[in-house]
Order: sequence, then C-alpha cells, then structure tokens
Amino acid sequence: MPERLSLRLRQLGPALLRAALPAACALCGGRCAGALCAPCRAEYLGLRRPRCRQCANPLADAAAPLCGRCLADPPAFDATLVAADYAAPVDQLLLQLKFGARLALAPLFAQLLRDAVLERPELALPALLCPVPLGPARLAERGFNQALEIARPLARALGVALHPTLAARARETRAQTRLAPRERAANLRLAFVVDAAVPLRGRHVGVVDDVITSGRTLDELAATLKRCGAARVTNLVFARTPPH
Repeated sequence: MPERLSLRLRQLGPALLRAALPAACALCGGRCAGALCAPCRAEYLGLRRPRCRQCANPLADAAAPLCGRCLADPPAFDATLVAADYAAPVDQLLLQLKFGARLALAPLFAQLLRDAVLERPELALPALLCPVPLGPARLAERGFNQALEIARPLARALGVALHPTLAARARETRAQTRLAPRERAANLRLAFVVDAAVPLRGRHVGVVDDVITSGRTLDELAATLKRCGAARVTNLVFARTPPH
C-alpha cells in the first residue's frame, strides 16, 4: 500500500469509526458525537440560578449570599459549587452512571463542573481534590466509585492534584437516602479517616461527589478534613437535590 494512502487511512480511522458506531444521547437517544446532544445540553444543563454559596440550595433572592439554613446552622464546609439540579431528566444521567455503570458520563459531569467553576472567577481553586469515598462493601458491589470517576477528569481540567485515597470510610454506613433525617447525622458520625501522609495543614481541599441532598455526608467529611488541618473545604458536586 502506498505510504500516502496508508497515512490517509490512519487519519480517517477515528472519523470512520465514529460514523460506523455513532454515539446516542443519554437523554433523548438521538445520534450525537458525545454523551449528550447539544439541544439536550442547552435545554437541561444550560440554565443557571442563584444559589447559596455555602450549600448550593436555590435562592429566591439573588442578592442573598447564604440561605437561612446555613446562616442558622453553618456546615463544616465553606462553599459548594454544582452544575445542575438533581431533577428530571438530569437525574437519569446520574442513575445511568451510578447504577448503570455508564462511565462515559463521568467526563461530561467533570466538563460541566469545570464550566461552572469558570463562571465563578471569584472562587479560589482548591489545592487538591478528594473524592467522597465508598465503603469497601459498596465499592466491591458497584465496582467503581462514581465520585472518583468524576474527580479524575475534573482534576485534569482544573489543573489540580487529585488524591484518590485521601479519605476513606472508617466503617460501613447505611445509605443516607434510606434513612430518616434524624438518623442521618448519627449514621455518619466519625465515618471517615484521612491519610496522615498527605499534608493538609492550611490547605484548601476540594471534595468531589455526584449528588448533594441533605449535605450530611459532605459536612462530616469536611469536619474530618478540618480536624486534620485543612483550612478550607469546597464541595464540587455535579447535582443538587432541590429542597422539597
């Protein structure tokens, strides 16, 4: 085969593969080049709303920096940034990642989180990223940690160091979604341990997760990180469950 023709075929290879195996949008099922088509991305993920800077709950008053709950009972973390609400149909994306092992969605979530970060130039970037850890039993059952899958591409996009094992579960905890609100704090008390080999004194830690609902998990992890010397904790979470 002539060298020029061989080179041309190698250049066309990826394009021919994409044409032969087109991707399907994770929401509408339409043909697209990536995990999500442009119309679905614009309609469901292109909107921004005023949010509490500490917990990311939606705010009715854009001039108010914090919600009433954070003013009355401040959490251990200092800020939370999210890319979307955990509501239909975006919730299906998270379910596909978490329970359907559609890991190709994790880079999409990271990209959308990076875009949300870029829209907040006043927000200082963390010095390092820490994914919310799963317990050994749940990790073995699922086969992956969705928070880590999002954190890997997010760390590359932000140019921030990733410490995959900075935090670990000290004990297995029950799923927070299956517990009554009054049981959630007790379920997570002293649930995390931090790798003492990673210096945290005076540092800003970014905690990565897929969804924030009550914020109890992130609060307990932030408190643990601060007891180990972290000066500031910022949550970088793909979706926020709106209050009911």
